Amino acid sequence: MPDSSPGARPTLEAVAVRAGVSRATVSRVVNGGAGVREPLAERVRRAVEELGYVPNHAARTLVTRRNGAVAVIIAEPEFRIFSDPFFEQQVRGISRELTAHDTQLVLLWVEGPGDYERIARYLGGGHVDGALAFSVHDDDELPSVVRRVQVPTVFGGRPGWPGAAGDAGVPYVDADNRGGAREAVRYLLGLGRERIAHLAGPSDQTSATDRLAGYRDVLLDADPGLVAQGDFTEESGARAMAELLERRPGLDAVFAGNDLMASGALRVLRERGLRVPQDVAVVGFDDMASVAETTDPPLTTVRQDIEGMGRLMVRLLMRALNQDGAPGAAPASVITPTELVLRASA
Repeated sequence: MPDSSPGARPTLEAVAVRAGVSRATVSRVVNGGAGVREPLAERVRRAVEELGYVPNHAARTLVTRRNGAVAVIIAEPEFRIFSDPFFEQQVRGISRELTAHDTQLVLLWVEGPGDYERIARYLGGGHVDGALAFSVHDDDELPSVVRRVQVPTVFGGRPGWPGAAGDAGVPYVDADNRGGAREAVRYLLGLGRERIAHLAGPSDQTSATDRLAGYRDVLLDADPGLVAQGDFTEESGARAMAELLERRPGLDAVFAGNDLMASGALRVLRERGLRVPQDVAVVGFDDMASVAETTDPPLTTVRQDIEGMGRLMVRLLMRALNQDGAPGAAPASVITPTELVLRASA
């Protein structure tokens, strides 16, 4: 049991005396250093427990050159972060993996242009060991910010900003958006659908442009009037669906850029008296259970492992941090597979 007697909090020296080892040995064990035989390390850990010793964070930072914290930056305003379950799932994966690495998550988001300087000051102030950034738009200032302050960063999503395409020093984790879109459209063709529309996501995000490219890979001569633009929100999916029905009332299938837009499309189709899937088959993208399993009817969709991608982002960052700037330290990017999940909407 920890010593609960009053007085100053236990010191490193007190732990060393209790364990019968040197102060340096205690420091190596407490700070995760190597070179201490297991019997001695166990004595130190037991002394730490008995005395209730809590490491001094500032001193530990001096020894390890680590803060034990990682910034998670979402390039979206607050209302999007807390209304879109995609962000919840990705942050959950990140949080669980950071916990496994005994590292604190610091959440930052972008409400407007003025936030970039605030984020730059924070990142450059030495408060975190690295950063994870996702939902980055092509014209976003965030990539230049992290490059300027030289904080190791892993991105969620394939980078699309100018100059990023061939830069191996920009590690990222993404799903096979183009391949998943191709599978969805081929499935709709296999059902005998002939006028397949697409609700596209924002044109300044590579996940959306890759899914649109996959749609066009399969439908090489697709009618341009069968594509309508949204922004990955449910309301934008509803607006785009209404626009398509006005423009191409004979459409018989819809591939939506994400589950939220598909949910909005289903609502409009129901309001117009169109049966799903008998009149119009609908396929989404994401497979977020809180959306896909609760729509009417339940949504056929392309599954991407959102939480797993969050975990992978952390692992890539930790690999880069552990290599400590060695040549070739930038970890390789990862593209995760997708899977078509069949439900009642198609």
